[in-house]
Amino acid sequence: MLPLSPPLNVSVVIPIYNEEANVAELVARVGTAMLRTGKTFELICVDDGSRDGSAAALEAIAAERPWLKPLYLIRNYGQSAALQAGFDAAQGEIIVTLDGDLQNEPDDIPELLKILDERPEVDVISGWRKERQDRTVSRKLPSAAANAVISSVTGVKLHDYGCALKLYRADVIRGLRLYGELHRFIPALAAEVGANIIEVPVRHHARTRGESKYGIDRTFRVLLDLLWIKFLMRFLHRPLQAFGGVGLALGAIGLLILAWLTYEKLALGAEIGGRPLLLLGVLLALIGVQLVATGLMGELLTRIYHEPQGR
Repeated sequence: MLPLSPPLNVSVVIPIYNEEANVAELVARVGTAMLRTGKTFELICVDDGSRDGSAAALEAIAAERPWLKPLYLIRNYGQSAALQAGFDAAQGEIIVTLDGDLQNEPDDIPELLKILDERPEVDVISGWRKERQDRTVSRKLPSAAANAVISSVTGVKLHDYGCALKLYRADVIRGLRLYGELHRFIPALAAEVGANIIEVPVRHHARTRGESKYGIDRTFRVLLDLLWIKFLMRFLHRPLQAFGGVGLALGAIGLLILAWLTYEKLALGAEIGGRPLLLLGVLLALIGVQLVATGLMGELLTRIYHEPQGR
């Protein structure tokens, strides 16, 4: 019988997209930082369909470093999908994430791991780029506004949702699924399942090689995902309250309109057949019934989802 291998302490997950110029230094610095901790670890670099030589560079480096475990996606799926692939492959008890552009400081990881070891009640450590080395107008100001909005909507108050350097206990992160641009909302998703989150200042560097992958178009995608997060956190376990409340309100207005038209027809002898108000009343009543029915179906689906898992 083969002896069981000891469990891994830490999995470092890094999405990579067109970072050929940074890959070698990134792997070396992460490896140096992790070896200093004395913990067993793996480094999972997820190549997200890079068009440069990032994948080839990872393959060459992995041949010399057994703790480096590259994953290769067949095309560019985005940061959330790349992180999810890394989370699915991670075997460590603690999962660390950071960006592949060397703007995060790998040498911060040992100190954050120490904090996590000393505070067993903490489930997530989120980095805070307190002295962010980016352009003020194009990056820092929009980021500050976005963080304020996200904190207000989700109720999870963080200064820096966009910082990629974060630490998670594996049992928290493995219960989450990421889609769209949801990677930046992981702390809010973790808080929804009861995780205790703290924020710790970390170092940040200006990009020196390669090109930034962030554009203004991402802002609109983030706003749409924020709407989903708000719905998820408030109504996931009670969809009838989301759809039923709106349905009852619209249905009540429609029924009142129809009741008034009925009074006009029967008591006053008015012609109502061609009036737009009749169509509006019927439309609102039907929409109200449909929304209430949608809420009831949502309640059934919620129970079908949770009960087999013993929740």
